[in-house]
Amino acid sequence: MKHKKNKDVANKEGMPQTLSSTSMFTPCGFSPHLHTSKEDEQGGLIFQDGNLTSASLDALIQHLIPTTDYYPEKAYIFTFLLSSRLFIEPHELLSRVCHKCIEQQRLDDPVLDKARIRKFGPKILQLLTEWTETFPYDFQEERMIGHLKDMIHRIAPCDEAYWKKMNQLLQTLNQKLATLSHGQEGIVKISAAVSDKLVAFKSKPPSIQREILSVCSDPYTLAQQLTHVELERLSHIGPEEFVQAFVHKDPLDGTKTCFSEQKKTSNLEAYVKWFNRLCYLVATEICMPAKKKQRAQVIEFFIDVARECFNIGNFNSLMAIISGMNMSPVSRLKKTWSKVKTAKFFILEHQMDPTGNFYNYRTALRGAAHRSLTAHSNREKIVIPFFSLLIKDIYFLNEGCANRLPNGHVNFEKFLELAKQVGEFITWKQVECPFEQDPNIIHYLHTAPIFTEDGLYLASYESESPENQTEKDRWKSLRSTILGKT
Repeated sequence: MKHKKNKDVANKEGMPQTLSSTSMFTPCGFSPHLHTSKEDEQGGLIFQDGNLTSASLDALIQHLIPTTDYYPEKAYIFTFLLSSRLFIEPHELLSRVCHKCIEQQRLDDPVLDKARIRKFGPKILQLLTEWTETFPYDFQEERMIGHLKDMIHRIAPCDEAYWKKMNQLLQTLNQKLATLSHGQEGIVKISAAVSDKLVAFKSKPPSIQREILSVCSDPYTLAQQLTHVELERLSHIGPEEFVQAFVHKDPLDGTKTCFSEQKKTSNLEAYVKWFNRLCYLVATEICMPAKKKQRAQVIEFFIDVARECFNIGNFNSLMAIISGMNMSPVSRLKKTWSKVKTAKFFILEHQMDPTGNFYNYRTALRGAAHRSLTAHSNREKIVIPFFSLLIKDIYFLNEGCANRLPNGHVNFEKFLELAKQVGEFITWKQVECPFEQDPNIIHYLHTAPIFTEDGLYLASYESESPENQTEKDRWKSLRSTILGKT
């Protein structure tokens, strides 16, 4: 397949430019414009208004492969590597890319064309670098590393520098994977510690438990520490997890589902669990104190924390706090709420109101995203979306459009939209937290015991007596099952 030489700066002969992850985004998000020549349209790629809309899987793989005078656009590389796993496993894709390169660049010839390979070498190295940087989890598989090394072994005799570049690439990749797996292990340990304590907590009177205000009484500090936790957990989520969460069987491949052995989405799931934990922690902290004045104080504290989360751009913690306050065991505490200045709470609730498909929140999110693009400091760059809604949006995008068109072509238009949503998220998750970390508060957030739903109802009824027969029956039942009292 012929490729017309692109005018893109990255396509000049020699080493293509390494672009930052944000350079593939325009102020409105992801840039899907993949300009190409008429020749490419005959190679199985279908364009509309200069945008690639559909193609056969083979044509898309070919479009990914660099030649001596062609290098794919960064936007295309990201979109295709993200979505291709719905049709072909990463190790299989890399294997096909390498085979095509060997064939097209005649890397099997007994005598290599050194001048030709010196033009091609930097480009294939650049593609492999981008792949390892954006989708490092793909390279946890030995087959991936095998293909990568094999490719570089073939071109290295033409230029000694390629060995050095390969070693740098592998070193960076190993460091990244080590950091990610270390983070994953930490998260798993924390989760295990919590569930052990839960059981012990049920049998202890609440008075001997520590509570949030003894650990951190300043709402600004707690909002900043929550932001630390959010950004730390976000940093472990690979962009491919959004796609792998919704993997179905490919209709053109009757044998298997990609990634059938496991739905590699553990970081994404761990992050959703963190949101649920924060909801329950907020509800536990409110229901625990024996006196309504103290309960009201805790509610007002969390309202201030939520407001500061909103100002920071931490919408996930904000929504978790509001959700915790809206849980029935908390919202039924009428005498407690009568002591609370609720005006600020209603403003926050209005911001996160689900009406109009979360119209108010989406407007605030766009504002935060715009601020992030024009930011002068890391603090202004923070955008932590309400994560469950982001997953829901991606789910509906995935369910609403077919992966393949009736003619068997890959529906690339759909994947450009997917890449736009996931790509924006990647930019946000790479922000470094500008606040100083407080290990005590972070440890408390992860390990403080929390009530189960039944525990919350019991604590709520113990604080403010049941108001009707249904509540009285439930209280009686909970006292006997949890406390062993009649």
